Amino acid sequence: MSEYRGLSSISPPQLFGCYYLILVVMKFYRNDTLNFLGKLSLFRLWNAAKALSSYYLSRWLGIPIQWGLPVTVSIEPTTACNLRCPECPSGLRAFTRPTGNLQETLFRKAVDELHPSLIYLIFYFQGEPYINPRFLEMVSYANRRGLYTITSTNGHFLNEENARKTVESGLDRLIISIDGTTQDVYESYRKEGQLELVLQGARNVVAAKRELNSRKPHLIFQFLVVRPNEHQIPEVYRLAQEIGVDEVKLKTAQVYDYRNGNSLIPREEKYSRYQRQADGTYRVKNRLLNHCWKLWHSCVITWDGRVVPCCFDKDASHQLGNLREQRFAELWQDAPYRAFRQKILKGRSQIDICTNCTEGCKVWA
Repeated sequence: MSEYRGLSSISPPQLFGCYYLILVVMKFYRNDTLNFLGKLSLFRLWNAAKALSSYYLSRWLGIPIQWGLPVTVSIEPTTACNLRCPECPSGLRAFTRPTGNLQETLFRKAVDELHPSLIYLIFYFQGEPYINPRFLEMVSYANRRGLYTITSTNGHFLNEENARKTVESGLDRLIISIDGTTQDVYESYRKEGQLELVLQGARNVVAAKRELNSRKPHLIFQFLVVRPNEHQIPEVYRLAQEIGVDEVKLKTAQVYDYRNGNSLIPREEKYSRYQRQADGTYRVKNRLLNHCWKLWHSCVITWDGRVVPCCFDKDASHQLGNLREQRFAELWQDAPYRAFRQKILKGRSQIDICTNCTEGCKVWA
């Protein structure tokens, strides 16, 4: 019972903030939301309250204070990918860091340490998760640990067998990238991809859920809005309804070379991360504020155990620790993490991975 000591000291605003943070990131889909809430525990909420409190205290005082452990972690099953998308290091085969597959022993070490406080686990960073042959076994392990599990896939590996195994693994949320509703538009970004294979994969998952009488995984079509496909947004909603997909999410695209314009930047500004200026150049829409909630509640673990600040550090150039050498609780409070949080508070514009970031500017208000 000692781990729950102090729960009574959580203030109503803190509790409200925890619930709000947990729910605001997802629209209300009854089955998915109830499933998610079923993963919560008093200790996990207490940990989230500590992370949230320390984040605001750090902002107010201008010094890095960190209480608790992450609320969410992204872990990388592999760096390999079957596609060649133009704005993706995996697709371009352009990593400067080592590449490979996550090993189950390292994965279990991370989950065994973090699962008491962790609320959800994202099986994605770079690469296509289903290429790792032990991927679904790792999902099953996290599910047995009571974690809400999410993955994002390009959908090319969801044959009938894998679709069934995906449902049986207990995966809670499956995001399928579908960036066009016709083959010509789809492959303009998803180079070497086959749209019909992706759509059939979604049908296979829907069929497996019905066959196994399962409400999981919550199935999402994620549509990365770029100029070649923005006219097809209404059609992706129709496709999702026709197949039986639970939700459609529109996502803005990160473009590396954006300042002088880019053929991928949508014409409709509401779908773009970038805003055209009077002189014809572009800038990131969001103001680069000197704080970032991500550094207080989440992190990314690469396939070989490196811990990096967030998903914008695709080459792990800001390594803050390594799980092969340290326990997570140690590196989370160690000098490199404290120093990076201090840099965030002093000036995000001076950190290279932050300059193209549209996230981390706000938490619940």
